[in-house]
Amino acid sequence: MLVNLNDSLSLGSKLTPKRISNAWKIWRSYQRAAKTGVPEINGLPISMAIEPTTACNLRCPECPSGLRSFTRPTGRLDTGLFEKIIQDVSEHLIYLTFYFQGEPYLNPKFLDMVKIASEHNIYTTTSTNAHFLDEANAKKTVESGLNRLIISIDGASQETYQSYRKEGDLKKVLEGTKNILKWRKALGNRGPKVVWQFLVVKPNEHEIPTVQKLAKKYGVDKVAFKTAQIYDYKNGSDLIPTIDKYSRYRSNGDGTYSIKNELANKCWKMWQSCVITWDGQVIPCCFDKDAKHSMGSLGEKTFKEIWLSKPYQHFRKSLFTSRSEIEICKNCTEGLKVWA
Repeated sequence: MLVNLNDSLSLGSKLTPKRISNAWKIWRSYQRAAKTGVPEINGLPISMAIEPTTACNLRCPECPSGLRSFTRPTGRLDTGLFEKIIQDVSEHLIYLTFYFQGEPYLNPKFLDMVKIASEHNIYTTTSTNAHFLDEANAKKTVESGLNRLIISIDGASQETYQSYRKEGDLKKVLEGTKNILKWRKALGNRGPKVVWQFLVVKPNEHEIPTVQKLAKKYGVDKVAFKTAQIYDYKNGSDLIPTIDKYSRYRSNGDGTYSIKNELANKCWKMWQSCVITWDGQVIPCCFDKDAKHSMGSLGEKTFKEIWLSKPYQHFRKSLFTSRSEIEICKNCTEGLKVWA
């Protein structure tokens, strides 16, 4: 309870008059646009995801990083580019996720960048497989000012864990969790809040009760059960859970499956957030894994120029008429989770 309160206070402390005013402008312009179908936008995003790297040490079967299947270049975010981004967005940005694809800790400058964002009073979060949370990295993570640390733990036994987290070691995940909690206590910091994220698939759904008990044993702050995105779901998959509430897809009764979402012709994300790839491409959404809808490069333009550009406005407008026809939207669930 105390950790939840501290987390809420941490987020609330990021609210400045300029950020509150900007958030109100964004919300009002989205409401008007949703009613009229005209993609008016007044303000800048309140949240953002930035990709530290596309590299990953694991080989998860439904992940472009794990499959090494990207059509875009691989690489890692440069500190100079990150500092430019922060200069462009720090006045209006409230929430920054250091994750898109890849394992953030494989970028050696990752925690330095977290510290820069923290110094600009931005709420920071990341998602990790926790294989690199040794004593040194755990201590540096706490010292960086990171507010929320999401640790992927898709199994309560090594056999189950590695069935999805290919080449992963559950012992390292548990040890990394212990290291973070140890240093958080030792340094007397409020953060980061530690969240275990359990991606529910058919091979691991039987261990949901076990991982809940394990979370209490280790003292993590939250457990999130996340629904899995299956790329080729229409004819079924061995990964689709049998427990309906943990599945993004419904059986049609004839051996085929459909996504549960109705895909309404509107999307709040296109007003309040965006994603920036490691090489500075601004893309509209985290479902655009290969950055096929790049709205521009921060190596050539300012963020504001890209955010208000004609290509971005055209994309926003298309959501009001034919969202179900946009490839990256077809598998969208806007991040369904079930919190323990």
